[in-house]
Amino acid sequence: MLSLGSTFLRILQTILYAILFCCSAIILGVYSYFLAILASHNLRIDAWKKAVEGLSGAATVYMIFAVILTCCLGGKRIFAFMAIVFNILFAGAMIAIAVLTRDGADSCSGNVNTPLGNGPVDSNASGYGQNGFGFGVDDNSTYSPNLYIACRLNKSAFAVSIIAAFLFLIAAAVQLSIGRQHQKDKRYGPSPANGYTSGPAPKRHFWQRRTRGPVDPEPGITNPKGSYETPIRP
Repeated sequence: MLSLGSTFLRILQTILYAILFCCSAIILGVYSYFLAILASHNLRIDAWKKAVEGLSGAATVYMIFAVILTCCLGGKRIFAFMAIVFNILFAGAMIAIAVLTRDGADSCSGNVNTPLGNGPVDSNASGYGQNGFGFGVDDNSTYSPNLYIACRLNKSAFAVSIIAAFLFLIAAAVQLSIGRQHQKDKRYGPSPANGYTSGPAPKRHFWQRRTRGPVDPEPGITNPKGSYETPIRP
């Protein structure tokens, strides 16, 4: 039986993991879109773009398993340790993504640098067609992505990666608390001292005296009601 503290920590951790799943999925979706466009036009795909795709994809998969492990096995020592290690590692991965997508920190006005190309923000990425309609398709069915939209998407991935890095560190701290709380509940299991609930027994203050039962001066001598009675001596 979980104590109130363990239940609260697990709910908090599940919420954090749900947010982190969304953050990882956003980055994965944005860079999957970028890579799909580059691949469909046989254009060069830089290694850093593949790295962002791989790191965000790994984080997304990990979040799925993390939610399950938190709900079922979050307090077990080995799983708690593994979760802390992976949370710290993925915090570093998100920092790496933020560095790789640092162009997203720039303003999306004037000349911009995007994963799909560089140039004036109101122009189409070079090498994708000449129809001039942003996300339209020309007569040759050549896709022409707009640099402004590409810049905004990259900015979103950059911002989300920074948020996710902090949340992963918080999740590691919460996971440490879950492990400690689980060990505490395991040490102080249900018993008469704590009302058959998990957790330590309530502390007894110094002014509270321990209740004692009746003392039998001479064992075996009782009154008809069953209470002990001092015998009458001559």
